[in-house]
Amino acid sequence: MSTTTEPTAGDLGHRPERGERVKDVVGLVARLFLGVVLIWAGAAKVGKPLTSERAVQAYEIFPMDLAGWIGLTLPFVEIVLGVLLVLGLFTRPVAIVSTLLMLAFIVGIAQAWARGLTIDCGCFGGGGEIGADETQYPQEIARDAAFALAGAWLWWRPRSLASLDRILFGH
Repeated sequence: MSTTTEPTAGDLGHRPERGERVKDVVGLVARLFLGVVLIWAGAAKVGKPLTSERAVQAYEIFPMDLAGWIGLTLPFVEIVLGVLLVLGLFTRPVAIVSTLLMLAFIVGIAQAWARGLTIDCGCFGGGGEIGADETQYPQEIARDAAFALAGAWLWWRPRSLASLDRILFGH
């Protein structure tokens, strides 16, 4: 009579290692963290098209017409990306786009800061010129870096708990 507690071949397919389970939970947290923030940011801007246009124009990076177009479309892009992340659908490609978007936001904020512009980032509505003592560039960059890290995790390891990817595609 054997007293070993080694798993049988049938058990190996049913019980993920503890480390993999932790990574799946980290993936879920990263997905929800980034997804909810993107939905919130987009929803805060979607009903205010002129404000959104002016927020992008305030960065003085793009020609006025292009900046206006970006301001109009960005809220919808953020909402779509956020919903897909919350659902866990097409996680890796959505994470890639979301991470690159966060890096673009960091570059935009950093260049505004370096050029001495005094603007609100417009990340959650608002935007445009503000007083020099009202800027929060370091905090905005740190915040967006945290979001980019969540996206980078999902880019590297898109598998997570409670995802449609897992249900539909087995990963």
